[in-house]
Amino acid sequence: MDIRQVTPRYHVSPQISVEDVPALQAAGFKKVICNRPDAEVPPSHQSATIGAALAEAGIAYDVLPLTHQTMTPENVAKQAAFAAEGEGPVLAYCASGTRCTVVWAFGQVGKMSTDEILQTAANAGYDLAGLRPTLDALSQQ
Repeated sequence: MDIRQVTPRYHVSPQISVEDVPALQAAGFKKVICNRPDAEVPPSHQSATIGAALAEAGIAYDVLPLTHQTMTPENVAKQAAFAAEGEGPVLAYCASGTRCTVVWAFGQVGKMSTDEILQTAANAGYDLAGLRPTLDALSQQ
């Protein structure tokens, strides 16, 4: 498992498996957010399977499948709300962690400067420099 800390509370990773759940529990994660559509993975890695294992471990679970087409302001707000709910650290996962970082970045517009957003993502290992024009445009709205 390649968990990367974006903020003290928000972490991202590539796809997790049922076998990862004990390690997530041991690491103190209180919530997991799935940003990966089920169509991208086999049944063993789909949201219902992962969600059942997380529920058994007492970890809250939200599902918000994201693609480029569904990275809407409404879904950005949903992701931010999911991440803010509850106590303790949150892990969001997708194929590589990039979508989870992009949706976080969009949610920071108006709270952080574009430079701060991009640097925070870079510190977690995600180069979102290509989003600079979009982040700048959103911050002007």
